[in-house]
Amino acid sequence: MVKSLEHPWILNALPLLVVILIAAHVFALVYWIYRLATENKPRPIQQQQQQQLQQQLGDIQRRKAH
Repeated sequence: MVKSLEHPWILNALPLLVVILIAAHVFALVYWIYRLATENKPRPIQQQQQQQLQQQLGDIQRRKAH
C-alpha cells in the first residue's frame, strides 16, 4: 500500500489563520486611529474654567483645614 502524504490539518489552515490575524490587527489599528481622531479634547476655555474650579476647591479645602 502506498501511504499518502497528507499534511496535518493545521498546515492547511495556517494561511487562513495568518490572514485573519493580519485583518484583526488592521481593524484594531483603524479603530484606534478613529478613536484618537474623535476624542473629545477640552477647549482652552474649558481648561481655564477647570483650573479656576480646582483653585476654588483648593481654597475651600484650605479654609476648612484652618
